Amino acid sequence: MSESTSPPIEIRTPDRKVEVAWFSALCSDDYEFLGVPDGKYRSSYEHCGSIVKAADRLGYQNILLPSGFVVGQEPLPFASAMAAQTENINQLIAVRMGEIHPPMLARHLATIDHIAKGRLTVNIISSDLPGEKVESEARYNRAREVIEILKQCWTKEEIDFDGEYYKLKIPWTDPVKPYQQNGGPLLYFGGISPGAKKLCAEHCDVFLMWPETEERLGETMSEMSDLAAGFGRKIDFGLRIHVIVRETEEEARAAASRLVSKLDADKGEEIKNRSQDSKSAGVMRQDELRAQSTDDYIEDHVWSGVGRARSGCGSAIVGDPDQVYNKIQRYIDMGMRAFILSGYPHLEECELFAKYVLPRLDTTKLNIVQDRFPAETPETPLTFGERK
Repeated sequence: MSESTSPPIEIRTPDRKVEVAWFSALCSDDYEFLGVPDGKYRSSYEHCGSIVKAADRLGYQNILLPSGFVVGQEPLPFASAMAAQTENINQLIAVRMGEIHPPMLARHLATIDHIAKGRLTVNIISSDLPGEKVESEARYNRAREVIEILKQCWTKEEIDFDGEYYKLKIPWTDPVKPYQQNGGPLLYFGGISPGAKKLCAEHCDVFLMWPETEERLGETMSEMSDLAAGFGRKIDFGLRIHVIVRETEEEARAAASRLVSKLDADKGEEIKNRSQDSKSAGVMRQDELRAQSTDDYIEDHVWSGVGRARSGCGSAIVGDPDQVYNKIQRYIDMGMRAFILSGYPHLEECELFAKYVLPRLDTTKLNIVQDRFPAETPETPLTFGERK
């Protein structure tokens, strides 16, 4: 498609500028050889911090900080520390709905938003909490209530909420006012079950997808665009995918093969099943595509071998710089405006993508495009607003 071609669906950001994010392996997910733990890649504060600071230095617009009950960094305190050590990059903090009392969650996020001076986005997670097992409808209803309370915290003068899970009456919201304006931090959300889709269409800003074929992704995007329209809204779309880029396609394919060359199948399943989303609809769909594939390639330049030892995002774009760039352009043509990329090891692959592809992309931050990020310091209780 040409650069002037409009997306085939209704989206919030029709301009072809995109937000390119990297990933910091807070949840024990960094390897030289997939499934073979190596102490130098452990999810320590120092190692995960080095990934965030490298992505900031290299010009990425955002970085995902995942959440999981595994050995590694918890994203909220980690993001607070990184906010003071970075200059330009946003942080996309994954937060499980229900883990923290909603007004206090709003306060945690507002505090980080002020430390970072608006460089904050939020990834809504509606999975089970550690140690619990709840039916999906109940999880989504709880997540919906938390989101509605967050929005009251960030946009209203009081909190007045009467729900199934939370009943709150708080006469002021000054303690939870964020730095960002016009609605506060953007909400990113992923999930393909009916309840997940409805929740995102009604309340969130960016719908994140895991790798599938272009045909399947397009079908999901069309459905989500229609669902959002039913609530009088438009949303943007993002893709969470790994990447392996080398000077030649042969080198990239060899790197992919090397990554899984020491993988024990049983160990891979063990690692995969540590995650609370390992049996989710999105993971099952990716597993289905891999089972139908040849050599784990579900379509040209999309290799699903990562999913043999990883829950969640299980495929990578594999190719030379032109092939990777062109594949991303195809996704942009479809209407995607956010990409959350990663690769193994995460720091090394971050450098390679920044060398070969990132400078060729026309980039932006979605919270700037959508008028959440203030051009000047806003008047809030934590800036220069009246002290009451």
